[in-house]
Order: sequence, then C-alpha cells, then structure tokens
Amino acid sequence: MGLPEGFRFYDLRHTGNTLAADTGAELKDLMVRADQSSERAQLIYQHSTKENQRRLAANIDLDVRRQQSAAASGRGGATVHPLVPRPPGPSAPRAARR
Repeated sequence: MGLPEGFRFYDLRHTGNTLAADTGAELKDLMVRADQSSERAQLIYQHSTKENQRRLAANIDLDVRRQQSAAASGRGGATVHPLVPRPPGPSAPRAARR
C-alpha cells in the first residue's frame, strides 16, 4: 500500500484531533468529531503543537501591546501591571494556597 513502516491507522485519530484543534475548534466540537464522551478522553487524542504555541504567544504579545497603547493614549482599556515578586513571608501550606 506504500505506507511507512510502523504506520498505524489509529494514529490518524491523534493527527485529526490535533489539526482540528489548531484551527480553533472548541472542545465540544472536537469531542463530537472524535465521538468522545468525556473531556479527558478527548485530551488524550489532542496534542499541542509548537506552531500553535508560537501563535498563542504572538497573540498574547499583541494583546498586551494593544492594551498598553490604549492606556498610554488615554483611550482607557485594561491596565497592564508588571509582574512583581511576592513579598517575603512565611510559606503557606500548599492546600491553603489553592
């Protein structure tokens, strides 16, 4: 059939879900396409790609720059706060921080 060594048709399920997710499909749409009844099952077949992670980072950067520009020009918008380290103090138990 001309398929590569080790090819499994089952792998197409992972590929199809990942490609659909990269188009911006919502979780419920992906679940219906893959005939999954739970979010957990769907996430097993959906993988994050480097390209999608780069696109997310670029969109976050663009949004922050837009907000900063709007604030600087007096047009309002959300205030972007710099990341500030927490002041030193006693460490709270892990369960209390949740």
